[in-house]
Amino acid sequence: MRGQVLLFFSVLSLSSVLGQVSYSIPEEMPKGSLVGNIAKDFGLDVKRLKSGKARIFTRDNDGYIELNNERGVLLIKNIIDREALCGQTTPCALHFKIILENPMEFYSVTIEITDVNDNPPSFEKNDVKFKISESAVSGAKFILDRAVDSDVGSNGLQTYKLQPTDNFVVKLHDQADGTKNVEMILDKPLDREKNEHLSLVLTALDGGEPQMTGTMQILITVLDANDNAPVFTQSVYKASIKENAPVGTVVVTVTATDADHGSHGKITYSISSILDHARGLFEVNDESGEIRLKGNVDYEKARTFQINIRASDDGGLVDSCKVIIDVNDMNDNKPDIHILSKSNVISEDANPGTVVTMINIEDTDSGENGNVQCSINDNIPFVMKSTTNDFYSLITDSGLDRETASEYNITVTCSDEGVPSLSSSVTLTLQISDVNDNAPVFERSSYEAYIVENNTPGLSIFTVRARDADWNQNARVSYILEDSSVNGVPVSSYVSVSADSGVIHAVRSFDYEQIKDFHFRVKAQDGGSPPLSKNVTVKMLIQDQNDNPPQVLYPVQTGGSLVAEMVPRSADVSYLVTKVVAVDVDSGQNAWLSYKLQKATDRALFEVGLQNGEIRTIRQVTDKDAVKQRLTVIVEDNGQPSRSATVIVNVAVADSFPEVLSEFTDFTHDKEYNDNLTFYLVLALAVVSFLFITCLVVIISVKIYRWRQSRIMFHSNLPVIPYYPPRYSDTLGTGTLQHVYNYEVCRTTDSRKSDCKFGTAGSQNVLIMDPSATGTMQRIQSEKSILDEPDSPLEVRI
Repeated sequence: MRGQVLLFFSVLSLSSVLGQVSYSIPEEMPKGSLVGNIAKDFGLDVKRLKSGKARIFTRDNDGYIELNNERGVLLIKNIIDREALCGQTTPCALHFKIILENPMEFYSVTIEITDVNDNPPSFEKNDVKFKISESAVSGAKFILDRAVDSDVGSNGLQTYKLQPTDNFVVKLHDQADGTKNVEMILDKPLDREKNEHLSLVLTALDGGEPQMTGTMQILITVLDANDNAPVFTQSVYKASIKENAPVGTVVVTVTATDADHGSHGKITYSISSILDHARGLFEVNDESGEIRLKGNVDYEKARTFQINIRASDDGGLVDSCKVIIDVNDMNDNKPDIHILSKSNVISEDANPGTVVTMINIEDTDSGENGNVQCSINDNIPFVMKSTTNDFYSLITDSGLDRETASEYNITVTCSDEGVPSLSSSVTLTLQISDVNDNAPVFERSSYEAYIVENNTPGLSIFTVRARDADWNQNARVSYILEDSSVNGVPVSSYVSVSADSGVIHAVRSFDYEQIKDFHFRVKAQDGGSPPLSKNVTVKMLIQDQNDNPPQVLYPVQTGGSLVAEMVPRSADVSYLVTKVVAVDVDSGQNAWLSYKLQKATDRALFEVGLQNGEIRTIRQVTDKDAVKQRLTVIVEDNGQPSRSATVIVNVAVADSFPEVLSEFTDFTHDKEYNDNLTFYLVLALAVVSFLFITCLVVIISVKIYRWRQSRIMFHSNLPVIPYYPPRYSDTLGTGTLQHVYNYEVCRTTDSRKSDCKFGTAGSQNVLIMDPSATGTMQRIQSEKSILDEPDSPLEVRI
């Protein structure tokens, strides 16, 4: 029997492949469906198939395809599920041979199984819960479980959609293995007082026709402030496990720390996402972070597993890390790698083809198990070249760029050709030395800086920063203020730049009303040889400060004549009396003015418009209302703190000018009377003081004179020399009373003891009333203001 088998394989080895044909069919075809006509495609007669006992030969013996010799066609024997057959491997194909006897012939057949969109995306969990602090800032990210779609290509998982999007948006990150990490990004801050619980729906969509979807509910509980999130000690954990490791083996332990205390610092570990082929194989201890083997791994099925681990505290903040688990195949001898020579540092301007390392490979096995092939990790600018069977050279394959990668961890993996194959690896660390090939780059293409006026000279305003991708001295950046002028003045008299830090200081105090903005340029220069530099434009904006009070333009306040607005007694409600006009040289809200009635003779009669300053009546004017009305209006700006100005408005309530004249004439006469009374009082006081001093001087002089005469007559024989006291005069006005007294009497029409002051102003049409005359005279004036003497007449507006 053994001889017959040997003979059969000998004949088979001597025969040659007479033809090869390929077919492409979709998965899930029903039993008995036609795959292809091999008799026609190979040019065979159906009788030859029968006489040659044509049959299908395959090592896998999957039983998906059968050969119909009567028709010479291939038929579906069992329904093919591409996902069960190939998983994520593409292309997915069945390979077998058609063998004929007498004479011995065989033909190769390849059947490619194309994907059908028969699997919707699915999540491992129907819902996921998050606890998120309301203090989480916009941009905070939360790792979501990924969906899995067994289909491939365009029928596979394509994108995600999150609803609603009031607070969160979804973002995808492509991974090296072709998958996409799903992150939920906080777009608008949360408010626990408004919504303590949020319910979102994450939808996974594939690209098939018709499109299929899968959903997962996201339940969010909004918590109060938690300002520290867990942080893993490593962003990527790498571990390996033997394929015959028993269930319960600890693969790796992930560790995260949280700076918070109490419940906010308690960390819980969980698996956030895992690929379909690794589900059910690993579990993580939620307290210790130990990842244990839960099932049996097979090196031939999967050599690497990737798990995303989530660490969350009770405050709802999370961090994630990636765990990459390599499965090691069992073998008794590994290839031995010897590093003969290597360069730890290489310049980034090294030419392609530069030798970095020489490696010697030895394997104690023999035959195919001793044949070793070496390779390095992908996507690096190095290649391995074999000089002899046991020696390899690691050389540069393309140009190097230290700014892209300053260090390479080159993993050299050597595998034998045994079954199963044994391999060993070594990691070489190669440093790339720097060359000054990069100019400094500012963080922004242009800057805008703001400073409030009336600043202190030397104040730090803004900082410009430039980064140089080079290293050490080549990356040392200095900042220089370029020469320019602002309004004919050198810019250096406005600002200065710190050469080391890039801090911009104000050289002078700015005034918004004089200059509102200006531009200048800053140059960043590195320390390389020759140095490289780049410029950036900075726009300096001066911000207004509320340093100017409102200025009243109308009515103009003068200290002489009395100006009054005339309101007829027939005036109705909302009658426009006058309008207070004011301006503020500040800008923005500092110049927003509001008008308020501070005091009034009758507050129930007038009101002032808050925004427009219009003075209007708020009720019907009656005969009982006093003729003379005095209003005090305060004008305030909207600055912080606000500034204000006041204006006094006199109003005459009368239907005719004689009525106004009689009222204000009494007031003028009273004033003249008071002025005359004051003058007489001062004059009388001065005369009495003068007489008192004169009498005092005379009495003292008489006393001295008599004493002198008595001494001369009784105690001395000398001739009498008369003595005269000096004269005294108060020329500096240092006595108890001043030489001039000024009195100002202000009163209303109905009381001589009231303190009511009538201001002066001017308008285009004013009526002048002369109290000393018997008639009135009207004149038209075009000036905006009138400066009157103390005795000037009353002016009444009409």
